Amino acid sequence: MAARTVLTYGTFDLFHVGHLNLLRRLRALGDRLIVGVSTDEFNALKGKKTIIGFEDRIEIVRSLQCVDLAVPEENWAQKADDIRRHGVQVFGMGSDWEGRFDELKAHCEVIYLPRTEGVSSTQIKKTLQVLDRSHVQELKHALDLIASIVDRFE
Repeated sequence: MAARTVLTYGTFDLFHVGHLNLLRRLRALGDRLIVGVSTDEFNALKGKKTIIGFEDRIEIVRSLQCVDLAVPEENWAQKADDIRRHGVQVFGMGSDWEGRFDELKAHCEVIYLPRTEGVSSTQIKKTLQVLDRSHVQELKHALDLIASIVDRFE
């Protein structure tokens, strides 16, 4: 019996447990998982700016045991081409993309899996944007205070 190949795409910026959960669940649907990682240039066309550059993001994805192959994602049309090229049976994305890739049902099964609650790169980025120099100074002061208390007990 032929191997069942699953394909997904993402930016995978600020890689977190939600990304890992999605990739593991997708891998469990088949014998082989191929992951397209959006290039910096493609993200710019989508109006997205990443914190971590493409080469580092794809290296992180390639290092995962659940990923069999990681490829650059360079344009929207690539998905149908990759499905044909790699003999994909299942195309999967997170539920935040629900319905956006239904046209690919002409080529393979399309599924949308639920996101991991409470974690997203967008939320992490929003949290980081709130931290300005005064917040960092306040945090530093609090950490210095904690360190001095800990020092007294050692």
